[in-house]
Amino acid sequence: MGIINATPDSFYNNSRKVYVDDAVLQAETMLNEGASILDIGGYSSRPGADHVKEEEELNRVLPIIEAIKNKFPNSIISIDTFRSNVAKNATYFGADIINDISGGNLDDKMFNTVKELNIPYIMMHMRGTPQTMKSLTDYPKGVTFEVMKYFAEKSQEFLSDGTADIIIDPGFGFAKTIEQNYELLQNLHLFKELNLPILVGVSRKSMITKKLGITSSEALNGTSVLNTLAILKGAHILRVHDVKPAVECVKLIQ
Repeated sequence: MGIINATPDSFYNNSRKVYVDDAVLQAETMLNEGASILDIGGYSSRPGADHVKEEEELNRVLPIIEAIKNKFPNSIISIDTFRSNVAKNATYFGADIINDISGGNLDDKMFNTVKELNIPYIMMHMRGTPQTMKSLTDYPKGVTFEVMKYFAEKSQEFLSDGTADIIIDPGFGFAKTIEQNYELLQNLHLFKELNLPILVGVSRKSMITKKLGITSSEALNGTSVLNTLAILKGAHILRVHDVKPAVECVKLIQ
């Protein structure tokens, strides 16, 4: 899954594609490099990011989705949003998957929207909002146990009525300390017990940069290392800024 951020303030500068033509070029590059999915987001979810109004988020993502689908009609696009109305409109413009960082917790209409649209849903674990999540890292029963419990309960809300096209994302960097991120990665194989596809997004994140004392622009090697470990632990989808190195990880492991 290649990341295309329609935002001016995402943490990794090279992923920012606020202009439609730039985003289409980025999409073409990623598809040529082997991306299976293009993830389009208009709301930066980095810690402490500015709040963005729904209208602005729509204005950012819809033209990009439409342009990419027009040029690459067979491409698979996920809309990275926690708002049900943004998700619904994005599907009208061509999005195929909903990627929700909040797992429905920030919009109580999201689950019904997913069921209504009948498309795959990526359910991530996060506490609070991007503005508050850094202060919500207390897991009395352990981060692995509590994140697994979260997915078991959340997914049951879908599975109980036959809706089962769910992908889970442990949410590395979202309401978790660096140590908790590594504990989750070490225990990723346990999530296979949920019998749901697993998405991992560690690309150029602070769990790499802070551990190594480097910047996000220097974190490609660290990303490849952790992506490799994630695949070996059971990840099915890698969400990345750099598609070619991730594809190479997959090919070599296979």
